[in-house]
Amino acid sequence: MRQRLILSVLTGKSITISDIRSLDTEPGLREYEVNLLRLIDKITNGTLIEVNETGTSFAFTPGSLTGGEISHECCKLRAIGYYLEVIMALAPFCKKPLSITLHGVTNNQIDPSVDSFKNGCLNVLKNFIVIDPGIEFKIKKRGVEPEGGGEIYFHCPKLKLKANQVKDMGKVKKIRGTAFSLRVSPALANRFVESSKGELLKFLPDVFISTDVVKGQAAGKSPGFGGSLVAETTTGCKFTSDKVSLPATRQIPEDLGKDAAWLLLEEISRGGVVDSSFQTLACVYMAFTTKDVSQCVMGPLSPYTIEFMRHLRTFIGLTFKLEPYIEANPNDEENESNLKFGTNKVLVTAVGVGYHKFS
Repeated sequence: MRQRLILSVLTGKSITISDIRSLDTEPGLREYEVNLLRLIDKITNGTLIEVNETGTSFAFTPGSLTGGEISHECCKLRAIGYYLEVIMALAPFCKKPLSITLHGVTNNQIDPSVDSFKNGCLNVLKNFIVIDPGIEFKIKKRGVEPEGGGEIYFHCPKLKLKANQVKDMGKVKKIRGTAFSLRVSPALANRFVESSKGELLKFLPDVFISTDVVKGQAAGKSPGFGGSLVAETTTGCKFTSDKVSLPATRQIPEDLGKDAAWLLLEEISRGGVVDSSFQTLACVYMAFTTKDVSQCVMGPLSPYTIEFMRHLRTFIGLTFKLEPYIEANPNDEENESNLKFGTNKVLVTAVGVGYHKFS
């Protein structure tokens, strides 16, 4: 649903989504999906949303993408990352600079954390803008399930996108991270750091994970702990992983730390120049940039990304060229790039449609 709403707003085309969980015991739109529609209504002007009585169908007529200063209370059933995906896709195309404050859950089990968006997603966006006029992303408060209480601030000025060829992944040179503890003992964050560092130091000497022991109102409304890790390569690519404790359960921080480290290593193994969580956003920027060729090397495409490419073909008739990415001179034993292991990579090529802020 998020994918179709993003493309509907960017193309100005009306959509109707029907049979939403019509056979489910609880049919219709969920609370967090209705909340998302309200958020899109706030950043646009003239949007018309009509939902039927049972909530199993709705018609969406997009308005103009305006931006401005907005504050929004997110549904606690999903993390702020669920909403940030839509915001990050639409923000570069707003008529006015977008300044948005989102309240809710910053870390959960399903969605990418706000730390991943700050480190991984902004890095993808900066690859496709001409100059960085001062994009801001601040984590003011943290909050975990079930009560949330987190807060982030995102400011995106007017941006001009450019076509870009991003192919060189480079080699991982350092790993950074943050472990946090909210309304629990600070020792849990330290134990998370020790276990994750213990795994990562087997592969790389430059590992530094800081602890963020938050107190008072900045610690949200529910107890919990977890962390976020970021691996940076020699060419500036970033890979991220997150792990957070389950609400109202006893979990060992050592296990969480190891899981976070293994997830990061798995992400590095997938490779490419884009974190697998943000492949879809890279496709948005490639599709709606200037009328020129953009190329991007990605790891194995996620089902979510493949579905988004199908939606792009439906909405604007854009098809991506996908081909296996092979390093230059694969038989050259002296070429260090041939020492890169991991999964097979995909070279994604597209010609931008030359989007103008006309809507």
